[in-house]
Amino acid sequence: MPHKITLTGSATGPLREYDRYVAFDMREKGSPSAPKGLKKSTFISYTVFVAKKAFNKTGLTKKSIMHEKILIQGEPTLDIPIDECPGEVGVICFQITVLPNKNDKEKNDSDAKKEPKQEASGPSEAQKKTESTKQEEAQEPVSQPVAKEEKKAETVQTEVKEPPVQEKKVEPQNKQITNQPKGTQDLLNFDEIIVLEEFLKTRPNPEKTQKVIDFVKRTGRLDEPLTIEKGSNVLKDGYRRYVVAKTVKMDKVPVVYEYQK
Repeated sequence: MPHKITLTGSATGPLREYDRYVAFDMREKGSPSAPKGLKKSTFISYTVFVAKKAFNKTGLTKKSIMHEKILIQGEPTLDIPIDECPGEVGVICFQITVLPNKNDKEKNDSDAKKEPKQEASGPSEAQKKTESTKQEEAQEPVSQPVAKEEKKAETVQTEVKEPPVQEKKVEPQNKQITNQPKGTQDLLNFDEIIVLEEFLKTRPNPEKTQKVIDFVKRTGRLDEPLTIEKGSNVLKDGYRRYVVAKTVKMDKVPVVYEYQK
């Protein structure tokens, strides 16, 4: 029987186009807890190959594929050239599906709940109109006193109305992150960092990398934070420290954000 494989998530790198197919990278993390006596599983990087005809039917683009959550069903392969398959395992895709966004689903559910309420409120509004017309007919003989009372009510309302007091905005205080390198703005889960192909093709200097590893073992932290693009979590600088964090299996890494231009 064929070896079936299912992947869920977003692309971790840019879309690459070939003659009859496209390719992109994904990765998945294993179970957080392993059976007693076995080592904890780590994430595996995959390179997915999809026929252009099937990919075009999804409506995905080079930009949206890194933000949309997709479902891949296919079979693993090891017969792809290394320059076309930077992932540890290649996957021949038989079916690709774009999963619905959680926020859109919640909005649709809330709209569906509001519709029956609006339909039910229809008769009650009609009843209110008939009651209001009856009250107006009953109040016609004493229209003058009522008019005076309405004027009094209007004057009282004008006196009560006061310009709203503008609340002072309290600026949020920056979080103080202790025991981290200078300039650290946040601690980010290692698995959330996206590394582009241009970094994956390079190999950091082994001697410099070993010095950073020794520093982490001695102090328990990195010597400098990683530079991450705000919003997309794409690694912009610090690939050597990324490799060190992967080597020593750090769950969280210090980062400094670079905003999109």
